[in-house]
Parts: sequence; structure tokens; C-alpha cells
Amino acid sequence: MKKRLLCLLLAFCLPLGAASCGHTSHDAADDVSAAQPAPDPVPEPEEPDPAETYVDSLTLEQQIAQMFFARCPDVDAAQLAAQYDIGGYILFGRDFENQTPDSIRETIASYQQAAATPMLIGVDEEGGTVVRVSAYPSFRASRFQSPQALFAEGGLDRIQSDTKEKDTLLASLGVNVNLAPVCDVSTTPADFIYARAFGQDADATSDYVRRVVEQMNEDGMGMVLKHFPGYGSNADTHTGIAQDDRPLSQFRSSDFLPFTAGIEAGAQAILVNHNIVSCMDGTLPASLSPAVHQILRDELGFDGVVMTDDLVMQAITDYTGGADAAVLAVQAGNDMLISSDFVTQYNAVLTAVQDGTISEDTIRGAAIRVIRWKMQLELLDTSNS
Repeated sequence: MKKRLLCLLLAFCLPLGAASCGHTSHDAADDVSAAQPAPDPVPEPEEPDPAETYVDSLTLEQQIAQMFFARCPDVDAAQLAAQYDIGGYILFGRDFENQTPDSIRETIASYQQAAATPMLIGVDEEGGTVVRVSAYPSFRASRFQSPQALFAEGGLDRIQSDTKEKDTLLASLGVNVNLAPVCDVSTTPADFIYARAFGQDADATSDYVRRVVEQMNEDGMGMVLKHFPGYGSNADTHTGIAQDDRPLSQFRSSDFLPFTAGIEAGAQAILVNHNIVSCMDGTLPASLSPAVHQILRDELGFDGVVMTDDLVMQAITDYTGGADAAVLAVQAGNDMLISSDFVTQYNAVLTAVQDGTISEDTIRGAAIRVIRWKMQLELLDTSNS
């Protein structure tokens, strides 16, 4: 009885809706709101891809020019770079002969100043039989040694220290890409490629490639794995067509392994050779074959820059003319074309886009990969793209 009287007194004294006698009072709206699920969080807007943004600021003509890694002309190179906004120049021995480190630095700087987009500046400084810079005493007292000689001298640690020394020298001159390492598996001294290869089986060659790529990445030097899908014991494609009749199983169990190791280590670019590899494409040289490029993209999972070997090598000129080769190379899936005949091949690709043989989307996709590589090498500031 006392408890009931107390409750009645509290009911008159407490504000409407307040709790009383151990019971909670609330609005029906509270039940409804409690039953409602929390709204989904608003997704953060995706950051634009800086490479895509940059490429979309270029004209079609500039995008096509970015796809060329041209042999540096011996005259008017800066003017050509300014006129076309070329993707890059590859320098050869003639470009270093009778030069000094200071004169080369100034020359390369003039190319970079002329180009609207910073250029890739590449050399083949493999060591051993292929050197473009250290062949001349004004740049180094002795030629860089071959991978085989370095390994015999001090194993992979010696190869790593040599790679670092190369990267330091090249970077000091303004070179930002070394077209190395050679990933071909060759254990037979009679093979054309043997002297340039590591000279051991696929597993050992993979270890070598992995170590070199890791060091080049650490040094900020661009690298190019070559010569996909693996050169084997084939003849020199500088002097004619080479036919490779090995089964696909051999490539998968051997030749592909060093390339896979390089890709896993962060390789940025891969060069495709001119051999006709019958198990992949019995008609077209590998560099011009969509089937070979599909294997590289889909089976090996490579999403970086794919480039041809030089399109004026005799294996290609024997097969097709230079202009046709450039169009076929783009259709095959190459992002960059190494060319000693830039103007002819640039115009051939431009015409092919204009007449619908090559789509503008194909050009854009290739240019994006090239620009992304340049951003990886910090040639372009991604914040200003």
C-alpha cells in the first residue's frame, strides 16, 4: 500500500515521460530508429591514376611518340626530341666515342631540356662483349666484365657490387635505363647468346636475374629483361631470320624461369626477340606476334612495359619492311618500339591510327605504361601530373 502511494506521488511530481517505479518510458519513434540499420559509409573517391591523367593531357601524336625508344640520331637529336616528344633515346658506342663525362652530361641534358616529357635515356651496358660506355677509358679504366667472369671472381655478391657500380656511373651521366640483364638460358659456348648470358641453368640464371633487378631497383636505375621468350641456341637475328622449334614445355620448365624471377623482383620492362618460335607462333617473329605477347601478359603476369628489339634488325627487314613492322609491333601488344628509323615508323603508326588499323585506345594504353615507368624512375613528378 505504501509503495503504491509513493508511485502515485512520483507520477505527479516527475516530468512527463520520465522514468518511474523501475519502468522506462520512451517514444515509439525511439523503437523505430533503433531498428533502422546504420547507413553504409560513403566510399572515398578513387584517386586518379597519375599516369592516365598525364597521358590524357597529351595529344595523340605525342602519345604515339612516347611509344618509341629511338636510336639517338647522330645529328639534330635535341631538335627531333623537341619536335616529336619522343619516349626515349638509346645511345650506342658512337655517342660516347671521343666524349668525356662532362660533354655527355651536357648532351643528354640538352635532350631532356628539349623534350616536353622527360625522356628515357638508355644504353646496353651488359658487361663483357656488349658495353657502350666502359669501352672508352675516359669513362672507366677498364670495360665492365661479363656476368660469367664476375660470378667466377666472387659469386652473386660480386655481380651485385658490379651492378651498383654500373648504375652509379650511368646515372652520373644522365642515363636512366640500362638494357640489362640478359635472362637467356645458355650453357653451350657455341651458342650465339652464350657470351652475353649467365652461362648456367635456369635456376642459377634466375638467381642472377633476381639479384641484378633488386639492386637496380634499389639504385633507381631502369632495367629491361631480355630477350623474351628466351633466345636458346638460335642464330644471330641481327643478320637474318631465326627459327626456334623447341617445344613449349621446354620454355615453361627453363627459359621462362629467369623472366619470372625478374618480374617477381620488380622488373619494369621486357624486350621481346625476333625469333620465330614455332610452338607459340609459327609465322610471325616473336616481337610481332600477339600470341607471344599474350603468354607474357597472361601466363607470366607481366604488366610493365613490353618492347621490341630493334625493328631494323635483319630478321625483321627480311620478314617485312620497316613501316609495316612498326604497325605489326603495335598490333602485337608492344608498348615501346626500338627503332633506328624513327620518323618512318612513327608516321606509319600515326597513319594506321588515322585509318582505323590501330585504335586510339591501344595507343593510350601503351603510352600509360611508358609514362608509369617514367614515374617509377622519378623522371616525372606524380603530384604535378
